[in-house]
Amino acid sequence: MPIPKPNLYPDFNIIRLSHLELTVTDLAWARAFYVDTLGLQVSFENSDHIYLRALEERGHHCVILKQGDSGSVGRLGFKVWDDEDLDRAQAWFTARDLPTDWVERPFMGRVLQARDPWGVPLEFYAKMDRLPPIHQQYKLYHGVKPLRIDHFNLFSPDVDGAVAFYNDLGFRVTEYTADEETGRSWAAWMHRKGGVHDIAFTNGTGPRLHHVAFWVPNPLNIIDLLDLMSTTGYCDHIERGPGRHGISNAFFLYIRDKDSHRTEIYCSDYQTVDPDLEAIKWDLKDPQRQTLWGAPAPRSWFEEGSAFEGTAQSESDLKAQPIVAP
Repeated sequence: MPIPKPNLYPDFNIIRLSHLELTVTDLAWARAFYVDTLGLQVSFENSDHIYLRALEERGHHCVILKQGDSGSVGRLGFKVWDDEDLDRAQAWFTARDLPTDWVERPFMGRVLQARDPWGVPLEFYAKMDRLPPIHQQYKLYHGVKPLRIDHFNLFSPDVDGAVAFYNDLGFRVTEYTADEETGRSWAAWMHRKGGVHDIAFTNGTGPRLHHVAFWVPNPLNIIDLLDLMSTTGYCDHIERGPGRHGISNAFFLYIRDKDSHRTEIYCSDYQTVDPDLEAIKWDLKDPQRQTLWGAPAPRSWFEEGSAFEGTAQSESDLKAQPIVAP
């Protein structure tokens, strides 16, 4: 299907992605992984929650780790412009017969929770507690030196449908993968904040979270993290990379925690703020699409993801497949 014309004047104004909530089965292990190894900073913790932020972020958190019985994803969070946008968002979802609920969230105040047509649990807020800046406290920089949350990537059973829905919300397509045999989109990258993407959709059984990504200063930080993980007992948690994507041009590494939640470490993509920027089209069979250097991704990267809490999954009827590593 053709990529829709961008909606430059949506009914409410989403600024950017903000945070996500991950349920983990071993909070102490997760702390060692996300804090001691990756380098995210603890904003608050108690016996069953840890709130984390990256080094350039002034908001209270970009990750909520929650103790639970099984690994899953609670919410994907987005910041809107102001409180009036929250009310407009509630009206927008209600008009489409999609569920909404008002809640009070720690460190965030009034939050609108909703679900998209496939059941992905979303939440929107206008104001989060602000913390003192730490981006010049270089004594805190360790691990991979994560600067900020960058994007979510989701498995979707209907990529074209997801693109149409999030386009209505004001997300704009920067790059996409087309299956030339069917004329359908196999994957798409969409943004609000002016990078290549805040959210992306990859064909597959879903909805599921494929990964969350964090921006780091440069590729050498990724090399340092690989050295650290390989000598501190985390070698088996390295899934794919390092490499450079064809799509986005970003340097990348994919790693997974004890509950198989996937994290991408990410840098060096490009600016996309022009409202008339044309989307870049890739052929699904192009070997440089997934890695500019031509190396294919492992099968786990195409098949395994994290379930959303309270969300049913369905298989995609688009069976086209890119090159997969043996």
